[in-house]
Amino acid sequence: MKKGFTLIELMVAVSAFIIVMTISMGSIVGVFDANRKSKSLKTVLNNLNLAVESMSKEMRFGKNYHCGSGTVTTPQNCPSGDTLVSFLSSDDIQITYRLNSGAIEKQIGSGGYIAVTAPEITIDDITFYTLGAGTSNTLQPKVIIKIQSHAGTGKSRSNFTLQTLVSQRTLDI
Repeated sequence: MKKGFTLIELMVAVSAFIIVMTISMGSIVGVFDANRKSKSLKTVLNNLNLAVESMSKEMRFGKNYHCGSGTVTTPQNCPSGDTLVSFLSSDDIQITYRLNSGAIEKQIGSGGYIAVTAPEITIDDITFYTLGAGTSNTLQPKVIIKIQSHAGTGKSRSNFTLQTLVSQRTLDI
């Protein structure tokens, strides 16, 4: 009757155990990477959603949309798009949004610009298109916003493209 394991049997058992543990650790690392990417996505989506919702609400109740360069208090269409949009808020305060160094910035009145997106998100491109801004047409004023952004780096980088249309609430008659 055999009382113990031979050296070969013991080495086979240890080798099998090491192989199983190596595969298991690879799976655990993969789960952690997926979790990190998921958190990054959630942060980006929540922040971007808040920024776009805030901009859209202000624009919806605003008037005198101006896109691009020039005097921002004068309504101006921008069918080819630009990275700057300005409008008169419902409180008759000039609001301006622009892209600057990977962030969307907001200016209220003649004050300084403040970032409305979190540092975890990088805005690669934002384009505002204004249509019907002047009073010499019958088109209801509207702004189309297109945002290309990303969050994270390397394997955990996530790219996003978001587009929305905001129509002026008050009738342009």
